[in-house]
Amino acid sequence: MKSASFTMIQAGPIRLRFHRRTLRAATFFVLASAIIAAANLMFGEQFIHPSRVWQALIGKGLTEDVLIVQTLRAPRLIVAFLVGASLAVSGAILQGVIRNPLAAPDVIGITGGASVGAVAFITYAPAAASIALLPLSAVIGAFGAALLVYLLAWKKGVNPVRLVLVGIGIASLLSAITTFMLVFSPAYSASSSYIWLTGTVYGSSWKHVWNLLPWTVVLMVIVSGYLRQINLQVLGDDIAAGLGSRVQLNRLILILLSVALAGSAVSMGGVIGFVGLIAPHAARRLVGPVTGRLIPVAALFGGCVVALADLIARTAFMPLDIPVGVFTSGIGAPFFIYLLYRTRNSR
Repeated sequence: MKSASFTMIQAGPIRLRFHRRTLRAATFFVLASAIIAAANLMFGEQFIHPSRVWQALIGKGLTEDVLIVQTLRAPRLIVAFLVGASLAVSGAILQGVIRNPLAAPDVIGITGGASVGAVAFITYAPAAASIALLPLSAVIGAFGAALLVYLLAWKKGVNPVRLVLVGIGIASLLSAITTFMLVFSPAYSASSSYIWLTGTVYGSSWKHVWNLLPWTVVLMVIVSGYLRQINLQVLGDDIAAGLGSRVQLNRLILILLSVALAGSAVSMGGVIGFVGLIAPHAARRLVGPVTGRLIPVAALFGGCVVALADLIARTAFMPLDIPVGVFTSGIGAPFFIYLLYRTRNSR
């Protein structure tokens, strides 16, 4: 790597070295996140001036402004960012481990498994416990789907194309199971499940934030300790083993981390499609394939996409609040078709 690609920043005895493209991309998305966050807090059925938003955030504004900003808009914004970041990192891990640009949580059935687990919990579990334990039930469903896909795709090893094709089939089966549960569940739980399945952060509260935040933070910290292993997985099994990596063990751990991130995100945001597919590709174009640069930028990009899509969903068609998954799928489906076309000669 040429030294011209890096920027040196020195403050006294501390000397930091930054990759320029990564620094520019991260700076851009941090600024974009701030602008999107401000817009989410200002716009809605009632516009709130930026100065009043700030007063409301610190609890010194009008009672009505404090209620709207702190109770309604702020938790929804945070959940949107956390969900988007989790899905993006989950997709980046899968694409690195599987070495397939089509790999994403919703494409290979992981999101479908989380949906089955979450809908089953909403339908059959006591309502009082559903919020606190919903992420766990979604993660269990995601793990089950991932295991099924992996076993069915195994044939003297796992071929990346076969894994994606099996995943698409399993995702369709899981969708049918989810629909079956909705049809035979009580009306009140079916309504709640259907709204959740459309992919929305509508009605998010601080309870949702505090239930999702620990999952996201802990899993992201663990992922940061496996960045080198993701880079080695991308190089192929033989090279990774030659460099001292325990290939199969690390692959299993990374897949489990990806599944946990996707499952926890789906439990709070519902089925928000294609973020895990688009965000890693966009980040890769901006900063290259090195995982230490790719993961943070993908997380910022994913958070921005979901938060921006939610802003459009709740303001463009007022008084209707359109599910955010409608907009992410509208962008992601054509992109997925493009990837299929580009990789049509792959084996």
